[in-house]
Amino acid sequence: QVQLVESGGGLVQAGGFLRLSCAASGSISSINAMAWYRQAPGKERELVAGITIGGSTKYGDSVKGRFIISRDRAKNTVYLRMNSLRPEDTAVYYCTADRGSYFGPSGDGMDYWGQGTLVTVYS
Repeated sequence: QVQLVESGGGLVQAGGFLRLSCAASGSISSINAMAWYRQAPGKERELVAGITIGGSTKYGDSVKGRFIISRDRAKNTVYLRMNSLRPEDTAVYYCTADRGSYFGPSGDGMDYWGQGTLVTVYS
């Protein structure tokens, strides 16, 4: 089993930034990829950004050029730097981990999920 704990969510004005963190523990050696997904009220869950054990990254179209996913392998932590935030970025952000390396559009195939952290962007 793998446990994921997110932190860093909160309230921010449009144009600002936040950095989310996700600390992994447990059977970490089984993880090949980690990703952030988000779900806004009334909307489907969507991929925000993912990173594989090899360092390959993938971003959702709506965040490309604004968000950056990174990792600290020594700390077993993945980060999501969110710049130029918009009200439409408001959502619950979930950290996920997978034994494979495919980031599906909705995250249905991801093996492990954190509890989620709320990001609210106001104009």
